[in-house]
Amino acid sequence: MDRTAQLTARRADRDIAYDPPPAADSPHAGAARVLEENWTGTSTVPSRGLYPHQWSWDSAFIAIGLRHVSPLRAQTELETLLDAQWGDGRVPHIVFNPSVPLDAYFPSPDFWRSSTAGRDAGAPRTVQTSGIVQPPVHALAAWLVHRADPGLSRARGFLTRVYPRLAAWHRYLLHRRDLGGAGLASVVHPWEQGMDNSPCWDAPLRRVPPAPTRSFRRADLDHGAAEDRPTDLDYGRYVRLATDYRDGEYADGQGLFAVEDPAFNALLIASEHALAGIARELGATGTARHARAERLTAALIDRMWDPASGMFLCHDVRAGGLIPERGVSGLIPLLLPTLPRDIAATLVGTAYGPHFGLGRTTRLAPSYDLLGEAFDPHRYWRGPAWFNTGWLLERGLRTHGERDRAEALREAMLDLAVASDFAEYVDPYTGKACGTTRFSWTAALTLDLLHDFEELMDSKGGNRG
Repeated sequence: MDRTAQLTARRADRDIAYDPPPAADSPHAGAARVLEENWTGTSTVPSRGLYPHQWSWDSAFIAIGLRHVSPLRAQTELETLLDAQWGDGRVPHIVFNPSVPLDAYFPSPDFWRSSTAGRDAGAPRTVQTSGIVQPPVHALAAWLVHRADPGLSRARGFLTRVYPRLAAWHRYLLHRRDLGGAGLASVVHPWEQGMDNSPCWDAPLRRVPPAPTRSFRRADLDHGAAEDRPTDLDYGRYVRLATDYRDGEYADGQGLFAVEDPAFNALLIASEHALAGIARELGATGTARHARAERLTAALIDRMWDPASGMFLCHDVRAGGLIPERGVSGLIPLLLPTLPRDIAATLVGTAYGPHFGLGRTTRLAPSYDLLGEAFDPHRYWRGPAWFNTGWLLERGLRTHGERDRAEALREAMLDLAVASDFAEYVDPYTGKACGTTRFSWTAALTLDLLHDFEELMDSKGGNRG
């Protein structure tokens, strides 16, 4: 056995066995146990009941946490997802587990019909997936996973294998999804943005006639209270959009819903910076990707920055103009290292001001404006606080020198994650658990927060005036 193979085998054995775990009652051990319970052998489900398949941006966040307990599993998590990538470059938002009954989740594989309706777009034939996408956190996750154990990554050829797929994923978003012509990616369904039920979607969704409620059965209500979930009317509109997209054979640009979202594009920019780091690791130059990230940052500011609101707003491509709703998505560009100082400072002020109340009236940033008419502290993405958006904000605060605020947010997230049994989301005022518990990305990001802060990406860095 050559040295590379020996190294791979030795580190794989270490990953399977783990180092001696912390005390059984520690946050580290509890979070690691959740990920172990939700591990399928090749990927991690968000939760065993409500979400029994592999979700795209969930897996990216899960890999970021898994790298601290098993770099091999973290690499496998991303590799499994990318194995389901379509020929046109899209990474589907769900990869279905064939052993799960069809009625366990809706929309199920027989709704999406990926292998037939997605044939022209290059959908894989050996695995069933959805046809829509989710935010592109994947290159960022891959770079962080590599840096957790560079030796193992190099021995397995991890970056060599995932880089072309990640580059194709970004090409798809930057070309096929540039529906507004400004160089930014559009989402064609609220589920793609990840913050499914946000009031930011209410206005563009009004254009969409809902599918009849008798035409589908909502499996989500088997696991969550109706008052915490999207309404039947909104769900009917989600189903209509997905049906039309499927029946159009997943061709982009034809639907009634097309929105440029600040968080989606900020994560794409962050991942472009990460791809630059990956390119350098592989012996190429990352200059072109850094330059692209800078162009996208400028486009994001030009297209979605609203000085009057003190934050970024969604841009409705179909109707034209900004959507006047303050969602947590509009704070996520704080993640970007080259955001102008004045914009970064204004975003911090908005996060800690009356609309989000961070550190004053709320423990974690709510998903929607506390003063908005549609605010609800318990209903899915219409007010509750989520740990992934908290994690992104904590990193953004550190990136822009707000270390004390970042540390306070980190401590609040760790406290609430453990107290809520790693809840899917929580009441932003009280921290009471909402949705399901023992949720994988909450556990994974808890693990990450327990470790020292690392730079999210290699970049030319720093703020610019």
